[in-house]
Amino acid sequence: MQNQNTTAEQIYRILMIIWCALFMTQFVFFVVIYLAKPELFQFDFTKSVLSENPPVILIFAMLAVSNLMLSLFLRKKFIDRAIEEQRVTLVQTAMVLGCALSESISLIGLFLAFAFSYQYFFMFIALGIVGMVFHFPQRENIYSASFKK
Repeated sequence: MQNQNTTAEQIYRILMIIWCALFMTQFVFFVVIYLAKPELFQFDFTKSVLSENPPVILIFAMLAVSNLMLSLFLRKKFIDRAIEEQRVTLVQTAMVLGCALSESISLIGLFLAFAFSYQYFFMFIALGIVGMVFHFPQRENIYSASFKK
């Protein structure tokens, strides 16, 4: 039992390191945009949230929201499967897949900032950060997938 406990803690630490690295990249996007296009940080709130390209912004917004919902759905499916099959690796898969989909939301914001000089890019990055927070590793998932009941 002690060996399984130690292994679960090691897996948890590894997941925490991976999660922290992926989480920090969200803030790197702000730095990249600031260095490349500092004029986007001079907010003009008189401009429409949809900018000059409403269809493009709406399509990317729907894609971002669907990525967030998909990440939460897949995470739940993989966690449930990990517990059912007693496979801890599926917990890691759930977290990495969820974080990757959440990061794709921030990448959409990055793309909009560069391609369309979209000043509300930060809303996409903020949604990506929220998604990352939802995918924070939880010990109970690892323990539930590690031990037979």
